[in-house]
Amino acid sequence: MKLEALGITKSFGQGNLRRNVLDDLTLNVDFPHVLALLGPSGGGKSTLLRVIAGLERPDDGLILLNGTPVPFTDKSEATLRDYRRSLGVVFQAFNLFPHLTALQNISLPLTAVHGLTEDAAKERALGVMDRLGLADHREKLPGQLSGGQRQRVAIARALAVKPRFLLFDEPTSALDPEMTSEVLTLIAELRKEGTPMLLVTHEMGFARKIADQVAFLGEGRVLEQEPAGEFFSNPRSLEAQRFLAKVLAY
Repeated sequence: MKLEALGITKSFGQGNLRRNVLDDLTLNVDFPHVLALLGPSGGGKSTLLRVIAGLERPDDGLILLNGTPVPFTDKSEATLRDYRRSLGVVFQAFNLFPHLTALQNISLPLTAVHGLTEDAAKERALGVMDRLGLADHREKLPGQLSGGQRQRVAIARALAVKPRFLLFDEPTSALDPEMTSEVLTLIAELRKEGTPMLLVTHEMGFARKIADQVAFLGEGRVLEQEPAGEFFSNPRSLEAQRFLAKVLAY
């Protein structure tokens, strides 16, 4: 599976305060493997992920999946919704419904968005929960779960739709170190299973271990894209050298 971003531009703000978050950005990646989007805060990583997920419309440029453009110009949004449904997105804030149980949070999108019957949705949700070690928590509300457990429920929800690939936006930023380790271990297990992933993270040690490739973003552009080992041992761009010198200093 091939993902391409060609000339992507995205701006926010009005008038003199308007600024480009993505600036004629180009990216090419072949799945299955894990691509880590790294770079300083404000460099455009999360915005690029949201554009790839179909959650933000670019001002200019194309996203292609296997050569087919993501239909950002489809005024009815029906085709774009179909594209969104084919992906699994995991956010840093979990985005769970607080009044629904863990099982219901996973099964609801399967019935409401993907058209499964309640029985089929429950069966698939229970299967994913069992796979991720959540079977004992299926009747708990999000408020009764730890942060790591809530993030695992969010990952289970994304996996249950049988996505083309998973997109993670800082999945551990709201967690303490122990819960961070729990979630990163799960993501590493998914990688071993061959699940294609695109990962925005500030966890440099984890990115170095799990990623096949790294795309380093700065000022709204991909400044370099390299195999992970080469990027961490010998970054080419001055910006990446400075970034790694800071984040790996301690």
